[in-house]
Amino acid sequence: MALHRVPRGPGFAAPLGAAFALGWTPCIGPVLGGLLTTAAGSGTAAVGAALLGVYAAGLAVPFLLLAWAVARGRAGVGFFRRHHRLFAWAGGALLVVIGLAMALGFWARLFAPLVGLFSRSGWPPI
Repeated sequence: MALHRVPRGPGFAAPLGAAFALGWTPCIGPVLGGLLTTAAGSGTAAVGAALLGVYAAGLAVPFLLLAWAVARGRAGVGFFRRHHRLFAWAGGALLVVIGLAMALGFWARLFAPLVGLFSRSGWPPI
């Protein structure tokens, strides 16, 4: 299977960004909605801003690291390019395993201790 190249230039940046946003909306939307609700219900604007800042950093840092690696002459992404098929299969298998764990109720049991810790600490503050 050949990799398709996206044309370069500012004329293709907006359509590429729109396609990327549409693809991520189902994944990011519920998480961001919950985070915005938590930030709105937090005690102060500073706490809400800190929550949103950490979320934004979590989204931005991987992309910034990838851009840095590409700017250094693609040396940082060579390994991933050579093994992209392995990463695609592993990622797909992980999604299937997590989906089955959610459907069968194992996911909730796995994270029950963490949810208990959060509830005892009063976090999130809503």
